[in-house]
Amino acid sequence: MAASGVSDRKRSYEIDMCHGPLLRQMIVFAVPLIIAGILQLMFHVADLIVVGRLASHEVLAAVGATGSITHLLINIFIGMSVGTNVLVARYIGERNRKNISRTVHTAVLTGGVAGTVLAVFGITMARTFLVWMATPPEILEKSVLYMSIFFAGMPLFMVYNFGSAVMRAMGDTRRPFFYLLYAGIVNVLLNLFFVIVFKWDVAGVATATVIANGISVALVLRALYKMRGPCRIRCKTLRIDWKNLKEMMRIGIPAGFQASCFSISNILIQSALNTFGSEAMAGNAGFASVESFGHVVVGCISQTVISFVSQNYGGRQYGRLKQSMRYGIFGGWTLLTLFAALMLIFAGQIMAAFNSDPEVIRFGVMRARVIVPFFLISVLMEVWSGTMRGLGRSLEPTLITIFSVCIFRVIWVLTVFRWNPTLLTLLISYPVSWILNAVGIGIMLKVVMRRMVPRHREDHLQTLPG
Repeated sequence: MAASGVSDRKRSYEIDMCHGPLLRQMIVFAVPLIIAGILQLMFHVADLIVVGRLASHEVLAAVGATGSITHLLINIFIGMSVGTNVLVARYIGERNRKNISRTVHTAVLTGGVAGTVLAVFGITMARTFLVWMATPPEILEKSVLYMSIFFAGMPLFMVYNFGSAVMRAMGDTRRPFFYLLYAGIVNVLLNLFFVIVFKWDVAGVATATVIANGISVALVLRALYKMRGPCRIRCKTLRIDWKNLKEMMRIGIPAGFQASCFSISNILIQSALNTFGSEAMAGNAGFASVESFGHVVVGCISQTVISFVSQNYGGRQYGRLKQSMRYGIFGGWTLLTLFAALMLIFAGQIMAAFNSDPEVIRFGVMRARVIVPFFLISVLMEVWSGTMRGLGRSLEPTLITIFSVCIFRVIWVLTVFRWNPTLLTLLISYPVSWILNAVGIGIMLKVVMRRMVPRHREDHLQTLPG
């Protein structure tokens, strides 16, 4: 009886995405995922608040200056975890136990290898990248130090993301939430301890983040090791299944490059932003970190759509597949409208939490007023991209993003910004590129849905929430 009770509790974490009340299932899936994503982002925000309040705005700028380049390098590999999510979810929908197990073991091992490669590359190239971005000399050394320590923890970070992708594919988002909650509490406490007691400033907050990542990955691996069924991992069966790895790469690498397109263009924008001085850098870094909460919410809704679309596509539940996308858009618009309103109303107070310098606050508020009103466009962009990835079509949204975001922003900086070199002109490139991207992906999704998702008379029955 006891063993059966444990088994029932473990099964209760999972969601059968092909059957049952769809809206309730998506809410149960998305809410822990969103909270977990926010907690993960809090690692970085805690770093900024601690150094901004307890150190100086130069230290705040040093941590913020690393964001674009770290996101660029990480996103390429994070895309592979999206491929893991899609593949495992599809096999679950098909009830293909053998390929589920092979994909899970391939994913965990790939995460460790990718994280190690990324750590070596990031540490080796930290100074070079920051110099290329015209990082001011007064913050260069601290930026290099933060980036080097941060990348030393990449194997932990990557294994966590691959492991949690497996759990998301099963419908389990609650345990990763609790794991990040524990790690987040440790991160904040260590931030304060290292900065106040040891006076480590950037080294302290970076070290605290690495330790917190270690706690979260240990808990995820423990859960996968103790799991029952084909998603259970065993050290003796950890090996690469090249067929599944190829499929993960086919889906995941374009997704990673799509995310990296934003980072590539952000590096160029960050380089231009650096010419406005450390106060502008600090103000933008501070509010960009808060703004990231909105992006995290949208990204988590997109991940929810990916999982539900993948499982229902594998299970041939096409009506539920379409309704998953509609619920994703509705949920994203609801949450982002509330978020945007709060950010605009309290922008000044939020910036004051990071730094009391009036100039830093002014630059942060300027960024908020330009970018936040356009968050609803990003919902369409991410949910439509997530739907295509769930269908296994990852290349098309990547190509559209390369042109509408990366290339467009480069052209903007080299033309419009050069003609009118103000911070406002630079920031406007964000919402304009989002609009172009959403239009392109929306048109492509319509074409893909017509080809891949059959229409039949029972569709209207399958799309009902129950």
